[in-house]
Amino acid sequence: MSDLERRIAPPLLALRLGVFVVMLMWTLDKFVNPGHGIAIFEKFYGLSGADTVLMQVIGALELLLLLLFVSGTLKFWSYGAVLVLHGVSTLSSWQQYLQPWDHLLFFAAWPMLAACYALFVLRDYDRLLSRS
Repeated sequence: MSDLERRIAPPLLALRLGVFVVMLMWTLDKFVNPGHGIAIFEKFYGLSGADTVLMQVIGALELLLLLLFVSGTLKFWSYGAVLVLHGVSTLSSWQQYLQPWDHLLFFAAWPMLAACYALFVLRDYDRLLSRS
């Protein structure tokens, strides 16, 4: 392992753990408050008709994905899926960015999207507490 690889591993782990914490809270919300997830699906994705059971199934699938992601397992697929999911989430909120002073917290999605992108591109160097 080169000096650069040793130096880059801790920040990549920090990014992976940080992204995991945020995504985990959104996933747990589907179990704790499924009505909130249903409302988000309707407002931001234009998908109506979801119910509590569907939110919990989606939450379970997301949780499985996040466990793969945080453990550094199947990096191409798990990091890629997290990048795509967060990218869709970020872009689907585009109307919120048109009124920035009313929706400042939505802008936090952009640095997180950058972190997801960095993790995907540098996944081969993300080796601390990783399965591969």
